[in-house]
Amino acid sequence: MPYTGELIAIVTVLCWTVSVQFFEAAAKRVGSTPVNIIRITTALVLFGIYLFFKNGYLIPLDFPLEAWIFLSLSGVIGFFLGDICLFKALVELGPRIALLIFSLSAPVAALIGWTFLAETYVLHQWAGMLVTLSGVGLVIFEKKRPENHSQQRHQRVITLKGILFGIGAMLGQAVGYVLSKAGMQTDTGFLDAFAATEIRALAAFVCFVIFFTLTREWRRVVRAVKDTRALVFTATGALIGPFLGVSLSLMALHYLSTGVASTFLSMTPVCIIPFSIFLHKEHVSIRAFAGAIIAVGGIWLLMAP
Repeated sequence: MPYTGELIAIVTVLCWTVSVQFFEAAAKRVGSTPVNIIRITTALVLFGIYLFFKNGYLIPLDFPLEAWIFLSLSGVIGFFLGDICLFKALVELGPRIALLIFSLSAPVAALIGWTFLAETYVLHQWAGMLVTLSGVGLVIFEKKRPENHSQQRHQRVITLKGILFGIGAMLGQAVGYVLSKAGMQTDTGFLDAFAATEIRALAAFVCFVIFFTLTREWRRVVRAVKDTRALVFTATGALIGPFLGVSLSLMALHYLSTGVASTFLSMTPVCIIPFSIFLHKEHVSIRAFAGAIIAVGGIWLLMAP
């Protein structure tokens, strides 16, 4: 089927876009920190159920040791460290600057894949990455004017710490994605994407357990679990995001290079525009629409033969 990888990547972006709405709703009720471990835990339960009925096992112990190492590292770097850095960057820099830095994971993943996985890119693919990320940048940089002097005084100042957290999140996404592809590639073909994602989530879960124990955050998790609506929001987001979305993002690597796949995945801020308009009743400027059109034009370049 033509454009299979591209279609999978587009569905992945839609999954991530929808899951963000549920995670945001849950985080507003109980905070982002508890939501992190609850979503990973829920995803692990879903993976176990899915793999048991599909393959007859809960955990893919038949995967080669090399695959476990690469995928576990991907989970630690991408799911755990990358997510922590991203949340810190969002606090320090605000969503515009943080997401702009984060979107640079696409060309970085391309460079890493080109260097270590011997991936090849033609000129129009590099151009497509540049055009897409330029459009995403326009969408992210849709700056709202402060309504009063009080809001103007409370605007965030770009700090070195925030920039470092943003770079950490970007590198976590890029390196984690490349490690995932390295772990899934075998002499006999690609390993199952859902089982591979479960290994990533399992490694991240262990890290989050250690982190929450050291930082004594378990009380917040217990309170969050008692909030039924937050739990339902998080569980729904986990089904659509970490379970379906992340697994599909690894499945796309079977058909696409890491740089091209990452560029598709950077489209999430663009796909959020309809939710901003119809769900959150936000005003979206002509600049944001122009950025969306430019980003779609870049995707067209990526899909060109």
